[in-house]
Amino acid sequence: MEAWTLNRFFRLQPVLRARKAQEDAARGAVNASRAEVRDAQALVKRRSLQLVGADAPTEGTARAMVASLVARQSLAATLFDAQRMVTDAEEVERERLAVLADTAKRRRAVEMMAERHAELVRTHDLRVDQASLDELSTTAKARNAARGPA
Repeated sequence: MEAWTLNRFFRLQPVLRARKAQEDAARGAVNASRAEVRDAQALVKRRSLQLVGADAPTEGTARAMVASLVARQSLAATLFDAQRMVTDAEEVERERLAVLADTAKRRRAVEMMAERHAELVRTHDLRVDQASLDELSTTAKARNAARGPA
């Protein structure tokens, strides 16, 4: 008999569940970031089309030309802001991807411990089964030897 007893249950199972939940939350954050990037890119496209559609007038009063130029500058500023939103959203996405990679790595480490534990349990069970078979075999041989030749 072995001096230690094998705990059949993996004690870090709650930790593994927590790590999976953290990874799921990080994956959700990445998906949200990707949606923010797409929305920001769509805004850039709309602003760009608005700017292209707002050509400077070639004729008209000076006041109308100045107003048109100011409107174009305002559209250009909103386009610049939208491009900055894309850059910021992409940066947030990169950060969240790094968090996701880290949480996946930590979850995998606990999973590997669970796999090693399962292998230890399996090996232990095989050893116990083999010892039982050996005991039965030895007992049967002793009984047969005690009976003598048939």
